[in-house]
Amino acid sequence: MHTAPHVPSATTRRDFLHTAAGGGIALNWLLARDARAEAPRTANPLSAKKPHFEARAKRVIFLFMVGGPSQMDLFDPKPELAKWAGKPLPESTGQPKSQFTSGKEVILPSTRRFRKHGSSGIEISDLLPHLATCADDICFLRSCWCSNTVHAPAMYELHSGRTLMGWPSLGSWVTYGLGCVTDNLPAYCVMPQPEGVPEGGAPCWSSAFLPPVYQGTLLRPGTNPIINLKPPADTTAEQNKRQFDLVQKLNAAQAGGDAELEARTASYELAFKMQKYAPDAVDLSKESAKTKTAYGLDDKRTADFGTRLLLARRLVERGVRFVSVYSGGGPLVTQWDAHDDVNSNHEKMCGHVDQPIAALLKDLKQRGMLKDTLVVWCSEFGRTPNSQGGRGRDHNPLGYTMWLAGGGAKGGTVVGATDEFGLNAVEQPVFVNDFHATILHLLGLDHERLTFRHSGRDERLTDVGGVVMDAAVE
Repeated sequence: MHTAPHVPSATTRRDFLHTAAGGGIALNWLLARDARAEAPRTANPLSAKKPHFEARAKRVIFLFMVGGPSQMDLFDPKPELAKWAGKPLPESTGQPKSQFTSGKEVILPSTRRFRKHGSSGIEISDLLPHLATCADDICFLRSCWCSNTVHAPAMYELHSGRTLMGWPSLGSWVTYGLGCVTDNLPAYCVMPQPEGVPEGGAPCWSSAFLPPVYQGTLLRPGTNPIINLKPPADTTAEQNKRQFDLVQKLNAAQAGGDAELEARTASYELAFKMQKYAPDAVDLSKESAKTKTAYGLDDKRTADFGTRLLLARRLVERGVRFVSVYSGGGPLVTQWDAHDDVNSNHEKMCGHVDQPIAALLKDLKQRGMLKDTLVVWCSEFGRTPNSQGGRGRDHNPLGYTMWLAGGGAKGGTVVGATDEFGLNAVEQPVFVNDFHATILHLLGLDHERLTFRHSGRDERLTDVGGVVMDAAVE
């Protein structure tokens, strides 16, 4: 019995091309090309967006201490360490292994002196005399914890909520959720240590699967933090404008949903505007001598970090949404990673940052900006109470201190506690997801509603966890 073929016979060459796979693909490509040509230019993805609810903070200055500062030598006094000096941790507390220690090493007491500061009476070590004067503006989270003892994975977790590369950073999520109030400067700026980036590298400020326009813009040390910003010396302003217009026309011809192309187009537009506005933003000569001295620009120890913090203030003042500033990076000697000698390391590292951070908080407050600028001080983990090599401390992800100031954070407050040795978070533990949820909450963003569809799943910064720490919020 004869049956009709599944695919009708072609009677002409045109019919054959229409029904053949190659012809279908070609037709789809032609239709897509025409659609791109007719599609209107998309709105600026960095345009300011409304938060989910009223925000307490409008912008963030994110201070990351690379390597893991010691909580019991800075913010979390533990007199019990002196009583147990030379003895191992009791089995009741646990003897967890770290990256380089077995957990059975003897306890190393802190030699730092702690005093109560401000009307809140919060105890801070003698390593941070300048920051101690700001105690009433800071919310100390003494019960933070994470899941990894190795630098890079722990950095990824603190920045993106995951221990692997390939997930958007906190700054990228914030700019994705809120956009930027200026179109003349990057929404998200990153200033690493001049000696090198942190061990986690660029994934710490990556946008990953979010549109590339939300990744951090790296600002380099020196008088020209943004390279290749100025046109060649032999290019006139008119020539520069014509070249820019031509590139934009070529990009517009290819518009239509390509995230990488749209990000590149937005970067060209931003670069053109930055030629006019960025030089003023990074020009510290306009700051008073008093301000420069306060930030420590006239002291070799504090000049670099102070310069970057002063630049951070100028950037957020001009509408930049998120600025990350790193203390530490590159060689081990420029990190907070105190394996050999915690006192020597922290005296040096605190000497770099103590005065500039206090100056930043006071400067923001004096300008009326601290109330809606969230300053975050954090690291990938803390240090162990037991000794490494007699004078150093190993990595401790189980309990350590980070802090928030301004932007709706409850100043003069201590949230949570570690055990008597500073090893484990035992009261109001703050996991990384909780930390992120709280930061987003202060910015007016619901961490459960801030999502992006990726590989068939609505991804979010806090994954399936995260609880806002109400005790840290005004």
